[in-house]
Amino acid sequence: MSHSPRGRTALAGALLLVPLAMGTGGCGGSSNPLADKPYDATGEVALTGGDGRKADPSKPLEVKATGADRITDVTATDAAGRYVKGELAPDGSSWHSTGALAAGAHYTVRVSTEDGEGAQGRRTIGFDTSAADQLLRVAFGPQSGTYGVGQPVTAELSAPVEDPAARAVVERALKVDSQPAVEGAWHWVDNRTLHYRPKDYWPAHATVEVRSGLDGIKVTGGLYGGPSKPVKLTTGDRIEAITDASAHSMTVLRNGQPIRSIPVTTGKPGYATRNGVKVVLGRESFVRMRGTSIGIAEGSDDSYDLPVYWATRVTWSGEYVHAAPWSEGSQGAENVSHGCTGMSTANAKWFFDTVKLGDIVKVVGSAGATMTPFDNGFGDWNMPWAKWREGSALAAGKRDGSSPADAARLRPQL
Repeated sequence: MSHSPRGRTALAGALLLVPLAMGTGGCGGSSNPLADKPYDATGEVALTGGDGRKADPSKPLEVKATGADRITDVTATDAAGRYVKGELAPDGSSWHSTGALAAGAHYTVRVSTEDGEGAQGRRTIGFDTSAADQLLRVAFGPQSGTYGVGQPVTAELSAPVEDPAARAVVERALKVDSQPAVEGAWHWVDNRTLHYRPKDYWPAHATVEVRSGLDGIKVTGGLYGGPSKPVKLTTGDRIEAITDASAHSMTVLRNGQPIRSIPVTTGKPGYATRNGVKVVLGRESFVRMRGTSIGIAEGSDDSYDLPVYWATRVTWSGEYVHAAPWSEGSQGAENVSHGCTGMSTANAKWFFDTVKLGDIVKVVGSAGATMTPFDNGFGDWNMPWAKWREGSALAAGKRDGSSPADAARLRPQL
């Protein structure tokens, strides 16, 4: 760097101006321009940022040149290395930010200048922004671990976000990286919930890393992103259990190859098992199942109260794959259950030990309706990819995207 008088003159000619709504600092009488309203300075300007006052992140950042100097380049970055977008005047007289500043962040601004004789100058200036009044936090799911290839990623927001532009800010900051890489997208389930899935299932033995870059970023109004805990998922073998309700048979595949064929019984008329793709939600070695939990009157012909073993849950409302020794005579021949998939105790135990959370349980050939995407577990895969993409705030032709999903009660079915 030049140490000539001309170089120092060029360096002294760059001024950082931040239109601020400043808080009251612990020190008074400071000459720090960050504590003042914008003004054109003459002569040398010292910017120390050390008086305890902080900049309002909702206000734009401005850099001006004085005298005959002109600005040739400005970069502004926070401690995480994120750049602030900006625009340089054609004559080099000023630069102003076009992107929002982060709240509660430390910024480093590097200004390059040139005087009338071509002498180069540089200045590095640091300042802090004030903390946000409201923080939007993101809780990712599921927790880090190993899952089946059908496991969607979820993001629960700490506050509702309705405005399409604000949703786009949130969605751009939620990062999902997989190895191997696959095409995928976020879908707004409601104003506080997003789900992420690939176009097809995750690859077997993939690694999926999920993180938020929202921390400090302005979402809307006084709402800024807060810190969030990342998650790391891995997938195991591709396990698919495909039940043909009309044939009363389940075929279990591992990585596309059949490994077991199981005689089953599914829902009888009036209680037909849901068609479509479901995802394993949990495994319970013992469940007490009562007909009253799904609205069957006690003492009626359809009532039941039974101990059930080796139960693998696929809906929140109580659809399971489980041991049903009382119906072994019907398994493989007719459908006699109240919506669950029943099998022998030995087969149910094998199934229980073979599958994990996120594995795929698909039903075809049933008289039942198709599993809904969001309100009763993970039916995400039953939504066509084109429609799924429409639920992204970043998709062209965005509608308001609201499709509330009401939580279902835990109601075991038999």
